[in-house]
Amino acid sequence: MKRTIKSIIMATALTIATSGIAMATPSTQIWIPSTDIQGFKSVHLGIDNYTRTSNNSSVGNVYDLGVTAGVLPFDKIQAEVGVDYITSGSNGYDSRPIYFNAKVGTPEGSLFELSPALAVGGYGFGTNGDKNSAFRTDQNIVYGLAAKTLPVIGRLSAGYYFGNDKVIGPKDDGVLLSWDRTMSEISDKLWLAADYQGGKNTVGAFSFGASWAFSKNVSVILGYDIYNDQQLAGKNTFTTQVDINFP
Repeated sequence: MKRTIKSIIMATALTIATSGIAMATPSTQIWIPSTDIQGFKSVHLGIDNYTRTSNNSSVGNVYDLGVTAGVLPFDKIQAEVGVDYITSGSNGYDSRPIYFNAKVGTPEGSLFELSPALAVGGYGFGTNGDKNSAFRTDQNIVYGLAAKTLPVIGRLSAGYYFGNDKVIGPKDDGVLLSWDRTMSEISDKLWLAADYQGGKNTVGAFSFGASWAFSKNVSVILGYDIYNDQQLAGKNTFTTQVDINFP
C-alpha cells in the first residue's frame, strides 16, 4: 500500500514537472503544505522567519522570502507554482538559496457533492544536486493531501510525503496531518491551526499557531515548531509569517 501511494504521488509530480511548470514552500498551514491553491493570476508574497529557541542549534535561524502564483484559469482544477529564497546562515547552503515548488488540486465539492479537496505537489526543489557536494539542496519532497471541512470542528487534512534521503535524512517519508479553523465566534480575522509532518529528518515537525488578517489581502501568522529530530533539523523555532496577496 505504501509503495502504491508513493507511486501515485510520484507519477503526478512527474506530470507536473514534464508539463513545463517550474518546481520550496507552497501554500501551507503553519509548516506543512495545505490543499489551498492560489487563484488564477493571483500572486502571493510570503516573508517567513524561523527563530531558534536555543543558541545551541545545529542549524541557524531560517529566513524564507517566497513568491507563489496561480496558473490555471479553471474552478475545478487549479495549480500554483512558486520560487523561494531561503537562507540559514550557512555559507555552504546559502550559496545556492533558490528553491522551487508546484501544486495542482481540486477544491472541496468540485468533483461531486461533499467531495474533499485534493492536492498533489512538490517543494524543496533546490538548485544544488551535486552528488559530491556536502551542501546539496535538492530535497525534492513530493506529497499528496486530502482535506474536508466539518461543521463546528473545522478543516481536517491528511496525506503523505517522501523526499530525497540523501538530503533530508534516511527516514525520508511520513504522514501529513493538520487541523485549521477560522474562529468566527471571536472574529472572522482570527485563524488557528496545528499540523504534523512525520519522519525523523530535516523536515519532520509538529507546529501550531494563529493568524490575524489585518485586511483582505494581508495577514500574519505567529507559530511554534517542534522538530522531530533536532540533531538534523535544529532546535525548535518561533515562526512569524507575513502573507500578502495580490489579486
